[in-house]
Amino acid sequence: MQTELSRKLGVEHAVFGFTPFPAVAAAISRAGGFGVLGAVRYTAPDDLKRDLDWLDAHTGGLPYGLDVVMPAKKVEGVTEADVEAMIPEGHRRFVRETLARYGVPELVEGEASGWRITGWMEQVARTQLDVAFDHPIRLLANALGSPPADVVARAHDRDVLVAALAGSARHARKHQEAGIDIVVAQGYEAGGHTGEIATMVLTPEVVEAVAPLPVLAAGGIGSGQQVAAALALGAQGVWLGSVWLTTTEADLHAPALTRKLLAAGSGDTVRSRALTGKPARQLRTEWTDAWDDPAGPGTLPMPLQGLLVAEAVSRIQKYEVDPLLGTPVGQIVGRMTSERSVQAVVDDLTRGFEKAVDRINRIAGRSGQS
Repeated sequence: MQTELSRKLGVEHAVFGFTPFPAVAAAISRAGGFGVLGAVRYTAPDDLKRDLDWLDAHTGGLPYGLDVVMPAKKVEGVTEADVEAMIPEGHRRFVRETLARYGVPELVEGEASGWRITGWMEQVARTQLDVAFDHPIRLLANALGSPPADVVARAHDRDVLVAALAGSARHARKHQEAGIDIVVAQGYEAGGHTGEIATMVLTPEVVEAVAPLPVLAAGGIGSGQQVAAALALGAQGVWLGSVWLTTTEADLHAPALTRKLLAAGSGDTVRSRALTGKPARQLRTEWTDAWDDPAGPGTLPMPLQGLLVAEAVSRIQKYEVDPLLGTPVGQIVGRMTSERSVQAVVDDLTRGFEKAVDRINRIAGRSGQS
């Protein structure tokens, strides 16, 4: 599964694996893919440094990347406290009442929320970059579009490629104009923040729109046959996130969540603003239903919603409150039916890819003889 892009980065397979878990990212790189560590949950630079140091020690010199979340436009002087003050009391009351209805215990006094997304704030993301550029990352990806121009220049000065996610050809062209090196065409089926266009439609549109920039296909890809389809559509690789959630190296801290993922079908996800304020595909739960109910207060825009629900999500996960327990995940969850190692997942991808290529070659051979 090699392409021009994978050869440029020195990886065996054109499989780019996004994950919040350092052990998974390292295992993806060791298995011949390209591991990408998500930075959004790191609020302390020392914590990110610790995990990047760990990655350096456990990848054997193989390449890996970092995914950040930062706006393209600079916003000066806005603190987390300023944003917190914008959250209406009615929304805070709705959170308290929902948690009370399901008997969700409080965190232990003095225990900080383990799921406080502040990485979207520019000053946080920039401190992450200060740490990251002291490590041998080969790729910097941004989930909120093109990073600010000075960040792109800083990455290029260090020979680091820059990738940005796009949900439409129009977005992809903006990335190209901003000097981005790789566009990730993320379809409607994907976990996390997505647009409205399905991967099968989006990928060739983006490939055509930004040629000759390399494009990675994302969303609804969890088998080697689907990898082959993505490459046939013009992509130079695939960007996978959901499939790693049920690997043995993942650390969800909630066995009940793993069980829910393994039992879920492809129709058990929903695009909801409940998590961050932007449409994000995730397991459908009574928590997402509560926020999507017209009788409720409705979600707040990003980043207010993420800050509002951070402690609640931590409590739900810590105490594994099953009706409310969920996570961002794509429609490919229906294929995630057993816990496997990262290596086993990559092996399955390569075998399926080879079978798909052989099948097409046989069809093409017969067509050529007719």
